Amino acid sequence: MRRRTLVSLIPGSLLLPAASWAAKPGKNYLVFVGTYTRGKSEGIYSYRFSAATGQLTPLGVAAKSVNPSFVTIHPNGRFLYSVTESTVPGTKSGSVTAFTIDRATGKLTALNTVESHGTSPCHLNVDKTGKNLLVVNYGSGSSVVFPVNNDGGLKEASSVIQHKGSGADRRRQAGPHAHSVNLSADNKFAMVADLGLDQVLVYRFDPTGSKISPNDPPFTQVPAGGGPRHFAFHPSQKFAYVINEMKSTVTAFTYDAPKGALTVIQNISTLPADFTGVNNTAEVQVHPNGKFVYGSNRGHNSIAVFKVDTKKGTLTEVDRTLTQGKTPRNFGIDPTGNFMIAANQDSDSLVVFRIDTGTGRLTPTGQTLEVGAPVCVKFLALP
Repeated sequence: MRRRTLVSLIPGSLLLPAASWAAKPGKNYLVFVGTYTRGKSEGIYSYRFSAATGQLTPLGVAAKSVNPSFVTIHPNGRFLYSVTESTVPGTKSGSVTAFTIDRATGKLTALNTVESHGTSPCHLNVDKTGKNLLVVNYGSGSSVVFPVNNDGGLKEASSVIQHKGSGADRRRQAGPHAHSVNLSADNKFAMVADLGLDQVLVYRFDPTGSKISPNDPPFTQVPAGGGPRHFAFHPSQKFAYVINEMKSTVTAFTYDAPKGALTVIQNISTLPADFTGVNNTAEVQVHPNGKFVYGSNRGHNSIAVFKVDTKKGTLTEVDRTLTQGKTPRNFGIDPTGNFMIAANQDSDSLVVFRIDTGTGRLTPTGQTLEVGAPVCVKFLALP
């Protein structure tokens, strides 16, 4: 595949020393929402959020873009990156775009766009040094590393690994479908959930060389036909969780941090026992206090709430809260842990919930905001 930069970089050197990037939970945030632009949406939207009151205030379109479904924010808070799931004209690839963030207005300015080296890029994360962006391509099933320039723009891909194999479901798992990439706290390992392979692949990550390579062991298997989608580490780095889209389950793991090894300890349903409809799960996140895990149900249209055994890492069902909309594709927990914003893709809405930090239960605050086909919710702390 051709490797080319699609938009020229804006010159400048904005990267800050790593020691200055630490952002502690505060009172005021920008919230960025990635969307599909097949209907009412025009791209990425921004909001102001008060963690003191839970008030979410729209700022409008942050940047016009085609299907910027998932976004992530650089550790220094100055840059945002988004995938574009649409195919770049003249190629067989999606793309990834780098933006600068105007914290005063919530507006984004494009720096450059590069090919994602695969089809339907769907998830991305910046490493802890801020010098690399890791991206996965769902359609073609591959994992890619892009070095980050000093001005926040993206260089050409430095590492591309094509996944191989298939899963139990011939219709949905005929080939690999990489669905998320998450980095360990020590920045040494990248976990890639592949829906098509029923595996969480583990890569050793070299931030200096901007490379990934298979770990030993190279993956952990989840139950056949599960379809692992999104992944989350526990704050202790002793446990981890993957949500399985096709079976509507969460798999819990113990995590051996020095080895980068995951061991399955539990599989638990996200659905009530009497549910008979069609459901696919999407997002999984661990509460900042480490006591709760949340997973979204698309079909049951709810957020499943689980209590964490902080000694064992296993989960116990607490509740399921309806999201007051259709197809909760994603949600975001604010860094203070007091509120959640649920993104209902098929009812074009964001709904704000208050989190009881003692029980993990969710209560609607009464706020519902309209935005076309929301997919992803990300918080940025303001000074």
